[in-house]
Amino acid sequence: MSRFLRRPAALLSALLLSAGLAQAQTVPVAPRPVKALVISMFGPEAEPWIEPFQLTESISVPGLSPDHPALRCNRDDVCLLTTGMGHANAAASVLAVTLDPRFDLRKTWFLIAGIAGIDPAQGTLGSAAWARWLVDTGIAHEIDAREMPQDWRTGYFGVLTAGPGIKPKLEYRTEVAHLDDALVNKALALTRGVPLADSPQAQAYRAHYAKGSPAARPPAVIQCDTAGGDTWWHGHRLGQHVRDWVKLMTDGQGRYCTTQQEDNASYNALERAAAAGKVDLKRLAVLRTGSNFDRPYPGQTAQASLKASTTGATGGFVPATQNLARVGGVLVRDIVAHWDQWKDGVPAP
Repeated sequence: MSRFLRRPAALLSALLLSAGLAQAQTVPVAPRPVKALVISMFGPEAEPWIEPFQLTESISVPGLSPDHPALRCNRDDVCLLTTGMGHANAAASVLAVTLDPRFDLRKTWFLIAGIAGIDPAQGTLGSAAWARWLVDTGIAHEIDAREMPQDWRTGYFGVLTAGPGIKPKLEYRTEVAHLDDALVNKALALTRGVPLADSPQAQAYRAHYAKGSPAARPPAVIQCDTAGGDTWWHGHRLGQHVRDWVKLMTDGQGRYCTTQQEDNASYNALERAAAAGKVDLKRLAVLRTGSNFDRPYPGQTAQASLKASTTGATGGFVPATQNLARVGGVLVRDIVAHWDQWKDGVPAP
C-alpha cells in the first residue's frame, strides 16, 4: 500500500501545492503600459536621451537589430528604441516592438527623433523641424540623366506614369503620409522657444550661405516636411527634384525641408500595428534636426559639399543630435507630467 494512501493529509497537501504552483505559472502578467516611445535610428541619436531621462532599464525584444537588441526604459514609462539605419531596419524593429505582447502601446505617444540633411532655403545646421508630411522619394522610375529626354528636368518620375510632374497612383500605400495636425501644432507650441545647441564650426560653415537667408541664421524650431529614401542624394538638381516631388505627392500642401531614410518605413510599421489594434497612429510625431545641408553653398561643388556632410566638417552633427532631446524632450516631459490630459488625446490649447 502506498505511504500516501496511509497518510491522506499528506496526499491532500501535495495535491493542493501542485495545483497552486500550476495556477501561479499560468496567471497572465499584465502588459506594461508605455506613455512615450522615442524612436531613434543609431547610437548618436539615442545617446542624448539616456542620462537626462534616466533610461536605466534594459528590456530585450526579439526581432530588434543585433546592434540594438533592447529597449531602454525608465520609471515614468518612457522608453527608447534604436532601430538601426535605413528602411528595412526601421520597419522590422518598430514592428517587432509593437507586436510584442509584453507592452501595452494603445495609448503610447510615439516620437521619431533623428538627424537629417536640411534644405538651406528652409533651415540651417541644428534647426529642429516638426513634420506634417512624410514622403518616400525611393518609389519611382529612374532614367539616367545622360539618357533622359532633352526636355525633362529630371530622370525621376512616378511609377507607371509617362514622365516627371505626373502624380502616380499610390499603389504601394507607403508613398506619402500625413501626421495628425493637432499633435504637430501642440508640439510646435510647446517647443518654439527652446534654446538650441550650436557650435562655432557650424556658425562658420553657415556663413558661406547668403546673409539673412534661412541657412545663414541661427538654428530654430520650425515646421516643414520630410522626404525619405535610402539613397544619400546631394546637390541642387536632385534637391529641386525632391522639392517638386514633395509638392506633387502632397497635392501642393507639403513643403520639403529635411531628407532622411527611415520615416515612411517606421510609419508603415506603425500603420500595420494600428490595423491590428496595437497602437493609435494619430499619436505619432516626427522631429528631424539638420546635421548638414542637402546641397552646396555658392561656389562649392556638390561633391565637396557631400564630403563635408559625411565627414562632419559642417559642424552640425553634434548640435543636431543634442537638439533632438532638447526639443523632443519638451514634448515627452509634458506628456509624462500631464498624463491625465494626454492619455485620451492631444490636450486642448
